[in-house]
Amino acid sequence: MQQLEQTLKTALGAAIQNVFGAEVPADQLSLQATRKDFAGQFTLVTFPFTKTLGKGPEQIGQALGEWLMANEPVVRGFNVVKGFLNLEVADAEWLRVFEELRQRPADAPVETGGPQNVVVEYSSPNTNKPLHLGHLRNNFLGYSVAEILKATGATVSKVNLVNDRGIHICKSMLGYQRFGHAETPASDGIKGDHLVGKYYVLFEKHYREQVAQLVAEGVEKKTAEAQAPLMLAAREMLQQWEAGDEAVVSLWKQMNGWVYEGHNATYAAIGVDFDKFYYESGTYLLGKERVQEGLDRDLFYRKEDGSTWVDLAQEGLDQKILLRSDGTSVYLTQDLGTAELKYADFHYDSSIYVIADEQNYHMQVLQATLQKLEKPYAEAIHHLSYGMVDLPTGKMKTREGTVVDADELVRDVVAAAEAATLEKGKTEGLTDDELSQLYHMLGLGALKYYLLKVDPKKRMLFNPEESVKLEGDTGPFVQYSHARIAAILRKAAEMGIYSTADLSGLEQLPVAAREMVQELGRYPAVVREAARTLSPALVAQYAYDLARAYNRFYTDVKIFTEPDQTARAFYVALSAQTGQAIKTSMGLLGIPVPERM
Repeated sequence: MQQLEQTLKTALGAAIQNVFGAEVPADQLSLQATRKDFAGQFTLVTFPFTKTLGKGPEQIGQALGEWLMANEPVVRGFNVVKGFLNLEVADAEWLRVFEELRQRPADAPVETGGPQNVVVEYSSPNTNKPLHLGHLRNNFLGYSVAEILKATGATVSKVNLVNDRGIHICKSMLGYQRFGHAETPASDGIKGDHLVGKYYVLFEKHYREQVAQLVAEGVEKKTAEAQAPLMLAAREMLQQWEAGDEAVVSLWKQMNGWVYEGHNATYAAIGVDFDKFYYESGTYLLGKERVQEGLDRDLFYRKEDGSTWVDLAQEGLDQKILLRSDGTSVYLTQDLGTAELKYADFHYDSSIYVIADEQNYHMQVLQATLQKLEKPYAEAIHHLSYGMVDLPTGKMKTREGTVVDADELVRDVVAAAEAATLEKGKTEGLTDDELSQLYHMLGLGALKYYLLKVDPKKRMLFNPEESVKLEGDTGPFVQYSHARIAAILRKAAEMGIYSTADLSGLEQLPVAAREMVQELGRYPAVVREAARTLSPALVAQYAYDLARAYNRFYTDVKIFTEPDQTARAFYVALSAQTGQAIKTSMGLLGIPVPERM
């Protein structure tokens, strides 16, 4: 496809030289896809050249089109609409492009010239609660971005920094101590992360009651929040943990173990994985060393209360605490340590943090602090800042128990996929195990596609009813399209028609076939742009466009009743190439596609 575009640009440059006696560099000749309501496949906007060429945009388009028709065999026709020159490419060229696509291995890298050693950090759960809807967007984004970057030939390592220590973890531990009755996941029959999350919510409930009581007694709210007995106890527990108190550490290990088991079950269910786990409990001490380094070099400073700070005013930021007055660390402390550990492990030239846009300031502070410390990996930090997920009822709040639980949501979408598939009555020939796998594939496909088709930077509204729809711009629509193609290829094989057949005798293509070849040829450009912008939404849109174009092709072209044997073989080959492109594109989103339905 790149070769075709370059051929057209070269020919346009020659046309301008011959017709107008002017030279226009190729990089100024930008071609775009022709609008569907006009004939053609590539469009040149002529408005920018009126001053240089001394003619009106329509005159320029007409003159260039006539020259191309007379001198460039790749162009079979043209039309001019105001300042737009629409070019129709010859069928022989589309067949050449298709043959080129057919010879290209499905896993051939799309070279971009971008970073070649990349670490993608995503998920980053807390060990005081189960994963929720917001975590799902994070996990799906991180996994997909990693797969897209792999498709460019980069070496990509997927890592997960588990926030397994800190005041929030102590809250769930204290909640379990104060309000639990020695329950375990086994005794309660629930996942460990859900059990621990229950006690985090209970802590917050009782804590808010204590704050309200203090405020009613005349204590200022901010003071009440700091002096409420449960908060004081949580801070004391954090100090005990950092001091290595045996009983506190034992409870911490037990409850975290429950959460890890629960989180891992969720990761397996949603189809994401990691090459390495980091734990805040294993990085915060290294972070403290970096803080001490900053103090020794007079880069950081201590306040009278003993807390340690960094002044980033010159960097356009503010003062940021690094260690509390009691010596305990904050998120930034462990982030300093984790960045160093990741660099020691992977020597990355790009370190991508998939973190919600609520942490934009935090990520700016982290990078500026590492720059102040003159760390060689500071410039490699890249924040993939994504918008939060809202509900129709407003923002999710874990401490108030108003989140959408990930496990429950996955069960819901799988159930919806089952109901919709049974309604269509297309389950014949599939075993119970195959049906179960299909329902999970479709349900999770619906959920992943729904969360990934929105540009990461945009805040999104999660509508439960919309998310489980299986038709329209949805994951299952694309999945159904792949299953249809797989069925066509099976029928073709039974008839002795194979996608590897020789197509050299073919001369003419129907419009729908040209459109399919052009759509297939867009794949490298889509991957390049998705990798550059770290936006799986571009791949989701491409997969949908492919499926929609194929459904038009399938309607317009009668594959098995086509009398011409070579044309029939081409239609089967085109179907096979489209099926592979859909599978590859959806794979970049972490969405598998079914072979039969």
